[in-house]
Amino acid sequence: MSGQKPSLKSGGSSQSRFQVAVVTEASSTSPAPAPTPAPAPAPAEESKGRSRSVGFLDSGALGSAMDIGLPPDVSHEPDTTKSDSVSLHSTGTGHTHISDSHSNTYYMRTFGHNTIDAVPNIEFYRQTAAPFGEKLTRPSLSELHDELDKELFDDGLANGEEPSAAEEAAALAAKESKGGTIKFGWVKGVLIRCMLNIWGVMLFIRMSWIVGQSGIGLTIAIILMATLVTTITGLSTSAIATNGFVRGGGAYYLISRSLGPEFGGSIGLIFAFANAVAVAMYVVGFAETVVEMLNDVDALMTDELNDIRIVGTLTVILLLGISVAGMEWEAKAQIVLLVILLGAIVNYFIGSFMPTESKEPKGFFGYNTAIFLENLGPDFRDEETFFSVFAIFFPAATGILAGANISGDLTDPQSAIPKGTLLAILITGVTYVAIAISAGSCIVRDATGDHNDTVTDTVNCTDAACTLGYDFSICKEGGCQYGLMNDFQVMSLVSAFGPLITAGIFSATLSSALASLVSAPKVFQALCKDNIYPGLSMFAKGYGKNNEPLRGYVLTFCIGLAFILIAELNIIAPIISNFFLASYALINFSVFHASMANSPGWRPSFKYYNMWVSLAGAILCCVVMFVINWWAALVTLLIVLALYIYVSYKKPDVNWGSSTQALIYNQALTHCLNLTGVEDHVKNFRPQCLVMAGYPSARPALLQLVHSFTKNVGLMVCGHIKTVSRRPNLKELSQDHARCQRWLNKKRIKAFYTPVFSDNLRHGAQFLLQAVGLGRLKPNTLVMGFKNNWSDGDMRDVEIYINTLHDAFDLQFGVVILRLQEGLDISHIQGQDEPLSSLEKPPLGSKEVVISVSLAKDSDSDSCPSKTTSNQSSPLIMKEVECRTRLEPSNATKSPLSLTDQRLLESSQQFKKKQGKGTIDVWWLFDDGGLTLLIPYLLTNSSKWGDCRIRVFIGGKINRIDHDRRAMATLLSRFRIDFSDINVLGDINTKPKKHNKLTFKELIEPYRLKEDDMEQEAAERLKAHEPWRITDNELELYKAKTNRQIRLNELLKEHSSTAKLIVMSMPLARKGTVSSALYMCWLDTLSKDLPPLLLVRGNHQSVLTFYS
Repeated sequence: MSGQKPSLKSGGSSQSRFQVAVVTEASSTSPAPAPTPAPAPAPAEESKGRSRSVGFLDSGALGSAMDIGLPPDVSHEPDTTKSDSVSLHSTGTGHTHISDSHSNTYYMRTFGHNTIDAVPNIEFYRQTAAPFGEKLTRPSLSELHDELDKELFDDGLANGEEPSAAEEAAALAAKESKGGTIKFGWVKGVLIRCMLNIWGVMLFIRMSWIVGQSGIGLTIAIILMATLVTTITGLSTSAIATNGFVRGGGAYYLISRSLGPEFGGSIGLIFAFANAVAVAMYVVGFAETVVEMLNDVDALMTDELNDIRIVGTLTVILLLGISVAGMEWEAKAQIVLLVILLGAIVNYFIGSFMPTESKEPKGFFGYNTAIFLENLGPDFRDEETFFSVFAIFFPAATGILAGANISGDLTDPQSAIPKGTLLAILITGVTYVAIAISAGSCIVRDATGDHNDTVTDTVNCTDAACTLGYDFSICKEGGCQYGLMNDFQVMSLVSAFGPLITAGIFSATLSSALASLVSAPKVFQALCKDNIYPGLSMFAKGYGKNNEPLRGYVLTFCIGLAFILIAELNIIAPIISNFFLASYALINFSVFHASMANSPGWRPSFKYYNMWVSLAGAILCCVVMFVINWWAALVTLLIVLALYIYVSYKKPDVNWGSSTQALIYNQALTHCLNLTGVEDHVKNFRPQCLVMAGYPSARPALLQLVHSFTKNVGLMVCGHIKTVSRRPNLKELSQDHARCQRWLNKKRIKAFYTPVFSDNLRHGAQFLLQAVGLGRLKPNTLVMGFKNNWSDGDMRDVEIYINTLHDAFDLQFGVVILRLQEGLDISHIQGQDEPLSSLEKPPLGSKEVVISVSLAKDSDSDSCPSKTTSNQSSPLIMKEVECRTRLEPSNATKSPLSLTDQRLLESSQQFKKKQGKGTIDVWWLFDDGGLTLLIPYLLTNSSKWGDCRIRVFIGGKINRIDHDRRAMATLLSRFRIDFSDINVLGDINTKPKKHNKLTFKELIEPYRLKEDDMEQEAAERLKAHEPWRITDNELELYKAKTNRQIRLNELLKEHSSTAKLIVMSMPLARKGTVSSALYMCWLDTLSKDLPPLLLVRGNHQSVLTFYS
């Protein structure tokens, strides 16, 4: 039978540690036969009603029954040699080790005790997309804490749930059995790649020229400066790479996860493009060398330019083939190229110790002190300077991210990237310095190449060559082709075997091109996977066991080929160098920013970094950008800025826990604390509103209007009081909070959502009024909807409503009430954009359905936040029900809206659109500190209400109308508030019309106590039981005030019937003297049959001032 509990067993082999009854889930299958169960201890309390019970035969060894169950398809083999510990993973030996999963309710034993609590495990901390398979989840707090009579789990995977560790291990084993992914260690994956990329063609054909121009001393300074920049960047890269698991994407991944998608998305795109164009740069460098060799033997195919294009095209096709063949083949090619490159470097140093007489006329004499001293200082020619030479050398030092760019293909990126990158920088830096010293010590700057230029005049010949028997003084006039300054191929001359240097040049160019051809698609694929730029998502697809970005390879090939066919890279080269430098600058800045944010999540295991050094590195990178080429630096910054603005505008839906978020939190916390030490000042007053809105989508008009005057001005909190008669479902409360806040963000309403459970509106409002806020970011104004249908409901609700207003005044809050004649609450209308429903769509095939009762529109729904009955707070759980559709009214056939609902729906959207030309009529009858005037002013400052003008209405005496108007005009001008008109009402105290007085009398009749018609004791008893009752004495005492409300309604209809909005001073009722029914009648009479009306009453402390 479905849902049958397993029986406890005894008997069988005495060697068996425990046995589990097989439970069949399908109702059509009968349970397997089992031996007769023996008595067993009762299940532990935790296992009751939540998981299958297990009987242990050796209770002395294992204690009482464990809270552990096995799925139906698991068989257990007797084994007395097993230890008591239980593993989380399958071993593949046929024995199933128990694991903890939501999909089947069996748990491991912790410390040998009967508990479902899990011990710390690395699997619990993996993200869902962890590269080693799906994550394993620890028992949730609900599973450990909730009542035992609740069935928390279903059979099968829950919505959004992942497989267990055993399934994960099985999937990984199956993947590996097919010949899994190729992963590289730190040497093959990082060190070799970085060295090949840094040892570019510059090593062989430009180092000698740089030494000639700058001298040995300044050349070493140039190398050390470049190495300083790359070393700081390497340290920063190491810090970021060791602060958590690193996936594919290289520089893009590091920057985006540190600084967020805005910086990451902008840098990722230009970094991928820079690598793609770098392929063309390196291939053209290779092609130029080949074409020079062809030209030397008169073997050109067409002309030099077209031959470069032909050779370059063939070369890039070959490199594409190697890349597409897979990372393993590409890595093998890199090793071959490294061997050739190392051979060429060793060949040069060996040759430097083997001077021959035939090479002396060309400037190579072997190591000599005179040559070293002569070449020690600079000799800049052809308008070269230290910085121009530095700009030529610096691109040779780049390439340090070659290893990080394939981070997804590394076995252990956290260990490999720091070791490989920093060691590569050290080895290449030492090599550059060694070659600079070597070349400067054995080669003169100028040589003629003529054997006959020997020394004849020992007086005028003072160069180092003179001491060695040669006179190259004629070179001062120009025209010499040999020496450090003139011969780019001088390293071939020095080397023991010249052609090997040419092979080294080929190796350096091809290895750099190959590294860039691999890096660009990998970075681009990672960028596209994150969907930062939606139009590029097609390039996110990977192929094969290594998830190779074949589409990215083709795109990179096309970009590279296009620039190869241009064959003129002198303009694009500086921009590419600046693109790389911009990436370095942001990596350095990421470390500074993360350290500055002081987030607990910033815990890199690599400790040899410093936030200020990283900041200096970022500044250095920016300086070097401008040193290399100022206009290219400007172009780079403009491109990064444009992409940053684009990504910021698009707001990709990602959350990577960037340091930007951490710093914002830090700054917000610091500013909040700083504000608490500053006294309030009237000039800085701003309305901070607690809006009793219920679910945010239930009363859109209320939210939109308040948002119009609080947006970018003050705090807005959407309070939601959930009234419950039974114990509240607090877990549901937290889920609602997240969903409603997302709804507000989606609608771009700058507000916070704060729900509370309470037994009634008043108590919930008291909780919110006292507790909501942080320091000075605390509401000072309560905003509510008017209780439109109050007379049709329970008068106890009116009592609660009015007492809520009294509580707000007691706490020194201002109060604002909005009344729309059609009402505010649209939650009962089908198809509205409700942020959430008590009915969430369950997964297909789920065995559990939450049934909730949908309430009709409440009589006080315009004023009270959405209510939740006990049925909603404690949903009915119905087992074994297949639920494949969402049981919501909105899914049913929608009936056409009634005319009333259509008007209500239209009215609810009126503040969402821009208000045309019209007036906001301010009836400032009583001075409440200025809130009644400040709110209309703030409204007119918003874009939606900008075309509306303020008209002010005040009370006065007939014989002083002009005087009162001038006095108010003076006050408004001092407040610097624009107005279109001031109306002084001299007839406020005129008696209202008779039929209106009769209407009011009919309104209050059901709520009168009529104490004169009953005994005093009975009257007192009724008043105590129904405190809202209106006494005859009360009516007589406040007769003038009652008439004023009736008369004001007549004046409002006369003067403001066409206004876009009326803002009016709210009448006050003395607490304990005026009954809630009479007060409610005043408010109703005053505001009925009018355009949208705001009743406002400040806390009688000034919120406006005319002092500077």
